[in-house]
Amino acid sequence: MKIHTPLTDEVIEKLRAGDKAELTGIIYVARDTAHKRLVETLSRGEPLPFDPKGQVIYYMGPSPAPPGKPIGSAGPTTSGRMDPYTIPLLEAGIKGMIGKGERSPQVKEALKKFKAVYFATLGGAAALLAKRIKEAQVIAYEDLGAEAVLRIYVEDFPVIVVNDIYGGDAYETGRAAYRLV
Repeated sequence: MKIHTPLTDEVIEKLRAGDKAELTGIIYVARDTAHKRLVETLSRGEPLPFDPKGQVIYYMGPSPAPPGKPIGSAGPTTSGRMDPYTIPLLEAGIKGMIGKGERSPQVKEALKKFKAVYFATLGGAAALLAKRIKEAQVIAYEDLGAEAVLRIYVEDFPVIVVNDIYGGDAYETGRAAYRLV
């Protein structure tokens, strides 16, 4: 399934855990420290450095761009580290997140409540994923270096829906399919 960002409720309602998709459009990159600052900004009642409505955040650790490329390797980082900051960002309008690994029960419930999805992408394929990133620009918290917030433009960026708005969990169903007892 091909999906364009920003995400709409209509698109999110069609997604089910286990679906494969390719994202095209703008997504934002933020890791742990950037998430902490984003949530602190919301707590002060200030606007985020980007309009969060319908947006997707990629939990990615970028490496420096080689000559002629917009970004270096661009693999996902462990999503559970962002769990303490996720619910305020969903309340602000974020509709999708990309990373790797499981989410907390609280985040899974919040995905249902705020009509959002959690995608995973392939760990260990950072160089290949970087080929789907056509533009990258630091837009906030430049002092954080590799943890600054980036706006990236992606074309056909491969993801799998892990958690949908119906409580589906691709990690749980995947393990169940191979359980011996």
